[in-house]
Amino acid sequence: MTNNITPFAFVLAVNNLDDTAGYFRDTLGFTLEWPGTNGWQLAVRGTVKVMLGHCPQALAPASLGDHSYFGYLHVDDVDALYAEFTRRGAIILQPPASRPHGMREFLVATPGP
Repeated sequence: MTNNITPFAFVLAVNNLDDTAGYFRDTLGFTLEWPGTNGWQLAVRGTVKVMLGHCPQALAPASLGDHSYFGYLHVDDVDALYAEFTRRGAIILQPPASRPHGMREFLVATPGP
């Protein structure tokens, strides 16, 4: 018998857990479901879960030399989500654009170095 494996959450190392958890809650519209103890916070929006781990010495993803994406999400209306995030003050790296691979997408960042 094969075990069924289902996705649970993205994991993101963050320098400042309180600031990043607040950004996910207040700016990206996530709910925080763990109390933030033991260096972890779980941010949830719909079926998307992001485990935020406090790693004050972690390198910024952009400094690693490769792309710095940690997740790619499908949404019903990219432009509506972009408008929501923009209203809330999200860090937008690229506005919505239709890509050659058939996807319409935008890039949003998390706070930190």
